[in-house]
Amino acid sequence: MRDVARLAGVSVGSVSAVINEKGTASAALKERVKSAMEALDYQPDHVARSLKVRRTRTVGMVVSDISNPFFTELMLGAETTARARQYSLILCNSSEDPELERDCLNTLFSRRVDGVILAPADLHSAPDRLTARRFPIVLVDRVPPHYKGLAVLAKNLEAAYEGTRHLIELGHHRIAIITGRLDLSTGIDRLEGFRKAMQEAHLPIRGEYVQPGDFQLQSGYQRGLRLLSLPEPPTAVFCCNNKLTLGLMRALAEREVCCPEQVSVLGFDDFDWAASFRPRLTTIAQPSFEMGKKAMEMLLHKIEAPEDFQPGDRTQISLRAALQVRDSTAPPLHSEVPEPAREVV
Repeated sequence: MRDVARLAGVSVGSVSAVINEKGTASAALKERVKSAMEALDYQPDHVARSLKVRRTRTVGMVVSDISNPFFTELMLGAETTARARQYSLILCNSSEDPELERDCLNTLFSRRVDGVILAPADLHSAPDRLTARRFPIVLVDRVPPHYKGLAVLAKNLEAAYEGTRHLIELGHHRIAIITGRLDLSTGIDRLEGFRKAMQEAHLPIRGEYVQPGDFQLQSGYQRGLRLLSLPEPPTAVFCCNNKLTLGLMRALAEREVCCPEQVSVLGFDDFDWAASFRPRLTTIAQPSFEMGKKAMEMLLHKIEAPEDFQPGDRTQISLRAALQVRDSTAPPLHSEVPEPAREVV
């Protein structure tokens, strides 16, 4: 800092004020200091500063599957917001493994991050652990039952209901669903939205048409093959995330089943190349970038103004997901006579 002050022709205190954005330095003085910093390739010692102010201006984010485009967009929204507020972001991937998730959190604690955004693989122990430490945390995409804390979610039940209604209004009665993990709120809510639409339309929910998946491509493929092998296969399938949709499309291609002529496909999650498929995929588009942005805004508010929050406060933002109708859904080839509604076995 002394070298910067000497080159800029100002005091060390003026350099410090410019770096820390304090005081009322003129625009000309700020420009001289910044030019001197650039000429000397000077980088402020953030570690030393963090020890003084007890804040690192670094936050962590743990997602459960970085290979999923949904989480990539989520991270981009969070990182863009953090960078605009001059925070650094450390990203960790738990690969849906609770033990790896614990290791990720331990790493973030050791780096003294100021707070964490978490898409939990373990819905109970990780959020409970962070809450017990009174550590700033915002959950995103998934929450435990009766969670009292900060979270940003999509309106999963509402979106799944709207998507299923779309299939029903096209004339489909034999509608199957490949679910996500049913120990996660996302999987539970999407199945519940499907059930609600089917029951309101007085349509049967066949046990063999409810195929439990795990949000992974191989699961979508295997469950898709199972559905196509049924004596009376469905005329429409609702997949509860993008990887399940890709797995189902692989199964359709392998069995040479035409979409949407023989089977309509509805996916949950939109991605850049959904419109490049043949047929172009009908999907439910989550506002993933906006979810990441809102989660980071909420976390930084919690870090910078903790007095605005009380222990046990429940603040959850729910964002609407939008149905994107394209070519993979169409009326069934033959009109169907609905069966009496009955519950899933």
